[in-house]
Amino acid sequence: MLTVQSLLDELDLELAAGSDAAAAPVRWVHISELQDPTPWLSGGELMLTTGIPLDTAAKQRAFVGILADRNLAGLGFGTGFTHKSLPKALVDEAEKRGFPLFEVPYSVPFIAITEKAFAKLVNEQYEVLQRGVAVQRRLERLVLEERGLEEIAATVASAVGGTVAILDGRGERLAGRGFRRQLSADAVAGIRKEALGHAGDGHPFIPSHPTVAGRALAHPVISPGGGPPQAWVVIVRDSGGLGDFERLILQQAVAVVALELMRRRVAQETERRLAGDVLAAALGGRMDPTELRRRLEPFGIGEEAAVLVFSLGDPGEAAAALETALAAEACPAVVAPHSVNGRELLCAVIDCADRDPIDVAAGVRGALARDHAPVRAAASRLAGRARTALGAEYGDVRAAASRPSPARAMRRSFHEARCALEATAFDNGSAPGVASWRDLGAFTLLLSIQDDDALDLYCDSVLGPIERGDEEYGGELLRSLEAFIEQNGQWERAARQVYCHRHTLRYRMRKVEELTGRDLSRAHDRIEFWLALRARELVA
Repeated sequence: MLTVQSLLDELDLELAAGSDAAAAPVRWVHISELQDPTPWLSGGELMLTTGIPLDTAAKQRAFVGILADRNLAGLGFGTGFTHKSLPKALVDEAEKRGFPLFEVPYSVPFIAITEKAFAKLVNEQYEVLQRGVAVQRRLERLVLEERGLEEIAATVASAVGGTVAILDGRGERLAGRGFRRQLSADAVAGIRKEALGHAGDGHPFIPSHPTVAGRALAHPVISPGGGPPQAWVVIVRDSGGLGDFERLILQQAVAVVALELMRRRVAQETERRLAGDVLAAALGGRMDPTELRRRLEPFGIGEEAAVLVFSLGDPGEAAAALETALAAEACPAVVAPHSVNGRELLCAVIDCADRDPIDVAAGVRGALARDHAPVRAAASRLAGRARTALGAEYGDVRAAASRPSPARAMRRSFHEARCALEATAFDNGSAPGVASWRDLGAFTLLLSIQDDDALDLYCDSVLGPIERGDEEYGGELLRSLEAFIEQNGQWERAARQVYCHRHTLRYRMRKVEELTGRDLSRAHDRIEFWLALRARELVA
């Protein structure tokens, strides 16, 4: 590193004052004859001047003062022009401020100093770039080899001689590694708090915690779609401040962390698509049992499995949280949203070795509620709906679990869990934390019928006249009929559910009665319709 002292040693010149500060780095060399050149300086420069305008002791003292206040590296004063030797006032002020000052005799032209300094600075920058390129190659190789964020943090920590912490957008630790020293928990908490405070502007910041002040820098990892940073990379040197090399490595680390996070997202999205395909095939009964077992095996699911079903605000968004919660329980699983008749549920097929599906569902339900219930809970309060003690704890996240069964019975297991969830939907606080086969009620009769052809025949006998009698609006009539029955014949609530006026709903129900010859005011006919609608879901 170029310093005032190293430059003087090469030029065979001597300091006249400020020897204690002569080890400060020189960022650039500037020549000026202005009485105040600081508006064109940024700090760290070595100033060269012949002092033409400094014709009084007061001006000389003031000149040293403004250079020192601007944090310049030092002052080279050319003699043999206006001044035959170093002015005493200049030397005294430099000694007083501990500011490096040296005489440049007439025999040493300023260009000799600038050439020497510039050559050294260029070589320094070239060395920094060479070292940076070497580190960049190592980091790129780690990404290509899928070594993960921990190895990236370790490589950066070794390169900068300090601690590296990689935090997610919420300030939680993703990875970290120390060189010789570790960050205290208090320092990490302080940096996390500052990162959250800078989430809005997404600008780099210098952590202010007393234990890292002056030797740390945090840089955001920008989110692909804009918005708050998706992560932060923090470098804390074990000793000394951050130089050009450390700042370059930090920039490289940010780019590599962004690539690694993108690789993770792509891998997770691919896995979710595959999981969704496997889950849809398993729950739809469209796959040979042997093939299904083979497809479930890479996910760690053995001979016996169970299906968990969750009803919540956004199943697609909550899938990652469910995967994380199941992983924390060390429970192998396939997770994906799955739709039945337009209603999307979050589903998981889990391995049942030494696990009770109900216990697993109860545990992960709490995690889902913590991550996804607040918004829904706020919406409930705005709508003025009363919430039970159970709802207050878990928000709007409802759960159900099937019994353990062989992989070939996944379709039936799914309907068992889904029907249990539906059967307990209107229990108003008396519902169990996790619905199960014990709560199926009348659904038990439907699920006990193993003959799909028989169910098809029954559905066609009850609902077929609606579909065949009005081909254009048959689907709308069925949806309206289902809403009417679910809402116990309450016209206003049923009309809101299908987004129509109550008079429109009355017209549709009269049309259903005309097409089927049944009477919706009779309990027997309502039960027939309800059974047919539910059976239709089982054979869909």
